[in-house]
Amino acid sequence: MSKLSKRKQMITIMKDMNHSEHASLSAAILERLHACEEYTLAQTIGVTISRFPEVDTIALIESAWSLGKRIAVPKCKPDTREMDFRLINSFDDLETIYMDLKEPVVERTISVDKHQIDLQIVPGVVFSDEGFRIGFGGGYYDRYLTNYNGNRISLALDIQTSKEVPIEEHDIPVNKIITEKRVIQCREIRDAK
Repeated sequence: MSKLSKRKQMITIMKDMNHSEHASLSAAILERLHACEEYTLAQTIGVTISRFPEVDTIALIESAWSLGKRIAVPKCKPDTREMDFRLINSFDDLETIYMDLKEPVVERTISVDKHQIDLQIVPGVVFSDEGFRIGFGGGYYDRYLTNYNGNRISLALDIQTSKEVPIEEHDIPVNKIITEKRVIQCREIRDAK
């Protein structure tokens, strides 16, 4: 099955999910993330502002702020398909513009170099156990993660995992996937092959 077909199929499945069940699963995923060393040691976390049916990141951000962690949210540049991660101190630092996504207000936020981000929460639609992912189709993260040396973790509902996903030369895998049921050590799986 092609990336496009898998993406469309999974988004349809996820959108049909009951909102209260989705909230419960997101909370379980966040609990598992809190137990991860990559999260506990991270001072600066890169993360998008989620929209249903993605795993909820609002609670993640609020929790991180309560622990004194810095949150960097991407500002998309559609003309170049690049992202500029910017530090936010409250949700008031966000505006809704490109593709109905919440992004940082440039005048109220500070750009942060990718090498200052300790943990990057990488979104996606479908994930393989090796950490390869089908994203939302823009290629923004594959561009951004080139030469990024920090930890790469994806948060996903277990139904979003698949034995395999189509891989292209430019695809950059995550090191770990956290679902409500398990933590997949993707780097270890890739190294074992």
